[in-house]
Amino acid sequence: MVTKSTTKSLALALLLCAVLSLSQAQCFVKRAPPVKTCCQDDTDKTWHPVGSSWRNSQCMDCTCSSCCAGYSTPQEFPDDCVSVFDKSQCKYIVHKINDPSVMCPVYAGVGK
Repeated sequence: MVTKSTTKSLALALLLCAVLSLSQAQCFVKRAPPVKTCCQDDTDKTWHPVGSSWRNSQCMDCTCSSCCAGYSTPQEFPDDCVSVFDKSQCKYIVHKINDPSVMCPVYAGVGK
């Protein structure tokens, strides 16, 4: 039997999970551009029209108002595995520590 107390507890648990996932998001807000027609990427110093989106050399997906990681960061995977960031593909590769040709499963990650 589902009681009112159980329903409230479940709602609170879901809310906490949502807040936790938002707090671990790999994003940041940027200052409003002083020029109204374009803005400059903080990393690459390239210029972009307001309203556009782009990926910079640090694998961040950006707009004039924010940037977020363009990849997920593995958090849970088997102990005999390691995660390595491949900057050319903007993603983590998780493989066996002693054999990089053997990929490993990822059970949880943060981002994108």
